[in-house]
Amino acid sequence: MMARHIVGSVSEVPPGQPKIVEVEGRSIGVYNVHGTFYALRNSCPHQGGRLCLGSIKGMTLPSGPGEYVWAREGEILRCPWHGWEFDLTTGRAICEPDRTRVRTYEVTVEPSTAPLAAETYPVTVEADSIVLHL
Repeated sequence: MMARHIVGSVSEVPPGQPKIVEVEGRSIGVYNVHGTFYALRNSCPHQGGRLCLGSIKGMTLPSGPGEYVWAREGEILRCPWHGWEFDLTTGRAICEPDRTRVRTYEVTVEPSTAPLAAETYPVTVEADSIVLHL
């Protein structure tokens, strides 16, 4: 069974803006693509750039000479380092979808049945040092 991690609420991830989270030592970008949520590793397979800091766009589709068809707006992530493009819904590269991809993670949206609670610990400030008491 896979571990579950609550990474935020639906309202925290509007379309076109990632929420970058740290989970089990991994930086992961969570995306809302037309109301469906996806998660990708925040590392470009090309040279390890912080992929999730890239822009979210659409793309031109194959078409006839002189014809430009723009589609898939909000579904394509472009790496900020070298412009490699990835499908947010599959993690596959646009230029070599069968060979290059970024790691994806399963995302579900579940109803909140109870308020989220975190374990708390007493903390004091002593001589300008923060001390955590376990």
